Amino acid sequence: MEGVQLNLISKDRLDKMPTMEKLRMILDEVKAGKIVVLESGLSPEEEAKLIEMTMLEIDHENFVGIEVESYPQKVVKSFFKKFFSKKEGRLTLIGPANRLKTLEKHEDQIRALVQFS
Repeated sequence: MEGVQLNLISKDRLDKMPTMEKLRMILDEVKAGKIVVLESGLSPEEEAKLIEMTMLEIDHENFVGIEVESYPQKVVKSFFKKFFSKKEGRLTLIGPANRLKTLEKHEDQIRALVQFS
């Protein structure tokens, strides 16, 4: 059966993992051609580290990179929440750059096209 595998990963599972383990798991899944959907997304620091790790592993014949899309951060109105809350991404979609294309992104919706190999 031909298709695309989607891995939906819960916030609970991600919260139990150290950063490097989380990023390695995501990158390994994407390199295997899978689309990863994170319930809680990544912090800006984690997303930057994931992109850095990806750049080190690009192989133009087998792995051309990743596509990452997240919902925008919700606007925090409270002064205390702005300074004391941990900033997290919302739902995040990550996949191989040659298979996942973002068509449209809004505050509450991401439209993406997944191409078959």
